Amino acid sequence: MSIPTRAAVVESGGAPFTLCDVRLAEPGPHEAIVRMAAAGLCHTDLGVASGALPFPLPGVLGHEGAGVVETVGPAVTGVAPGDHVVLSFTSCGGCRDCRGGHPAYCATWLPLNLIGGRRADGTGTVSRAGEDLGGHFFGQSSFAERALVDERSLVKVDPEVPLASIAPLGCGVQTGVGAVWNVLRPDAGSTVVVLGAGAVGLSAVMAAALTPATEIVAVDRFAERLSLARELGATHTVDASGTDLAGALAGITGGRGADGVVETTGDVGVLRRGVDALAARGTLVVVGAPPFGTEVALDVNGLLGGKRIVGLTLGDAETQAFVPALVRLVKEGRLPLHRLISTYPFTDIDRAVRDMRAGRAIKPVLTF
Repeated sequence: MSIPTRAAVVESGGAPFTLCDVRLAEPGPHEAIVRMAAAGLCHTDLGVASGALPFPLPGVLGHEGAGVVETVGPAVTGVAPGDHVVLSFTSCGGCRDCRGGHPAYCATWLPLNLIGGRRADGTGTVSRAGEDLGGHFFGQSSFAERALVDERSLVKVDPEVPLASIAPLGCGVQTGVGAVWNVLRPDAGSTVVVLGAGAVGLSAVMAAALTPATEIVAVDRFAERLSLARELGATHTVDASGTDLAGALAGITGGRGADGVVETTGDVGVLRRGVDALAARGTLVVVGAPPFGTEVALDVNGLLGGKRIVGLTLGDAETQAFVPALVRLVKEGRLPLHRLISTYPFTDIDRAVRDMRAGRAIKPVLTF
């Protein structure tokens, strides 16, 4: 039996989100139905809704969900009805990277999460008037009052922590934190530079503040975001709109350059300046995603001092261990995620989209 619910549907590229009645497929052996409590809005959702990525539309997006498990398939063992869960990406569980603890690099990550719109076996998860819609987005499609979720997208969390306060952990926050903890891994006395002070960038700033790095530099064009970055742990800020980045970083680092850079903007010009600002043996983590096919020119000789450029998906996190650790940090006040969040009723999803695009909201979270 299919399950009725209400979802925000994008009819075509560039169309707004429209609330309408849909039906979820019956859970398979490794799936669950989750009653949504909250869902973060991410730039990836907006990119797909704009038609910039080849996800099948009409469709239901949403990939930073949090809620309560209602029913589970017969083979689900990690959660039970009544459990509080954060929803993250899905993966096959059987390829080399999944088995090695790197499910964000699953061999089937793109079709399972971003562009397929269906389960791995080709069947749909959400329909309207008997016609399948694009669904299974990050194994969840959580812009709905209920979601059909892959078991590998489910992370059981502490029920004492309000779900609206931790929904963004499933994507944006774990990406920024993972860039610092899982890739840069700052040594004592090192310098970390974060290019872009949005939700991912500010998550990286908060993560860096929990490491032995002594200089944490936030770079952005908006003064209010730079001010917030300082409150969240940045030791220095650089206004990118009126400052020479290379000169500013040279001054902060005594001419040595940055040990680690997190690039969150998706602007290849900013990426190039970040690479040029690296110290010998420094690492730049590419997080921001421009349109498919975008290329960047680099000075090859400038890389010969041991510089590394590393692409990153979802923080290279193993979610079953990583997300609960972040939840504990939020609960204890050591990861003040609430400073980034603005909440909106689910019915106001289009206002949340407008505020995010205009820069009025860093991390909108829809509540149900």
